[in-house]
Amino acid sequence: MRVIIACGGTSGHVNPAIAIANEIKKRYSDAEILFFGTETNIEASLVPKAGYNIEFISANGFTRKSTFKAIKHNIKALNTFFSTSRKVRKKIKEFNPDIVIGTGGFVSAPVLFAASKMKIPTAIHEQNAFAGVATKMLAKRVDKIFLSFPVSNKLDADESKQILVGNPAKQEFFTAEREAARASLGISETEKVVLSVGGSLGARKINDAFCKMAERTFEEEILTLYHGASRDYSYVLKKLGDKANHKNIHIYEYIYNMSEIMAAADLIISRSGAGALTELAAVGKPSILIPSPNVAENHQYFNAKTFSDKGAAVLIEEKDLDGEKLYELVCELCNDGHKLKQMGDAAKTFAGPNTSKLICDELEKMIK
Repeated sequence: MRVIIACGGTSGHVNPAIAIANEIKKRYSDAEILFFGTETNIEASLVPKAGYNIEFISANGFTRKSTFKAIKHNIKALNTFFSTSRKVRKKIKEFNPDIVIGTGGFVSAPVLFAASKMKIPTAIHEQNAFAGVATKMLAKRVDKIFLSFPVSNKLDADESKQILVGNPAKQEFFTAEREAARASLGISETEKVVLSVGGSLGARKINDAFCKMAERTFEEEILTLYHGASRDYSYVLKKLGDKANHKNIHIYEYIYNMSEIMAAADLIISRSGAGALTELAAVGKPSILIPSPNVAENHQYFNAKTFSDKGAAVLIEEKDLDGEKLYELVCELCNDGHKLKQMGDAAKTFAGPNTSKLICDELEKMIK
């Protein structure tokens, strides 16, 4: 089997792609899998680390705004889209895939567009409840559309090719265990461990709130903190100074062993993109969710509300985020083991361990 997978932009698009690739490899050990992505985004590091080859292409995202600046941006993005589609067509022909899959993000658009014109079977996976621009653009062209949630903005495509499967996560999130993870990381059973991340692109307000928590941790040593600062990594280190080297404070630019640290944590502070929620559900962890206000249709708020309504998370809107109050809330939750267990059990009800299998079952049917 020969497969091309297009993904990029954020880990929320890349990690589902890797989960699908891993399931394909599990079924067909001799499968040839080639990724397409950009050289400047997270896929450039995540894909090779997962053991797959990646072909770098140029791609620009489209904006839904209607300002003059936005129109100029979209014209440039459209020109890049068509030029990349022409270049990608040659590479697709050379690789000769049985199927081409995209997991959203602007990288998927030119690859799936070119493949569909070449009459190669194509599929796209949409992670969010509000379908992104790439999915809407490609809905008519692709052969299958895999959905994580019933989409609120109706797609211009036959219902028969839209399949609700959930969001795939790497198997390691379902199998990671607290005791083994803590032993590997050198964390004692009694430590109260909190993991905080602002998404693969980072979040200044979450990073600022973490810095306040780190300052209190430096003084009180009640918590052990793990934090993914992403593009604010240097900013966070500079802001904390010597406090960043404290034995209870661990700061990373990007956390590559995410499943291990999530399994070891008592509580997780996170954005509420579909990928993050899928991983939280897989490991069954309680969370404090801070939706990004800068996303289409405010979909992260509604994602987070789904978890908070079920009792799996505490929802804090970014406008209400305060580092001191966040620290007090974290300490309160970490001192209530019964509450944390209830929240973790509620999160587990959202888990879908068979999503990658369901997708690959459909891909096999398409090839046959």
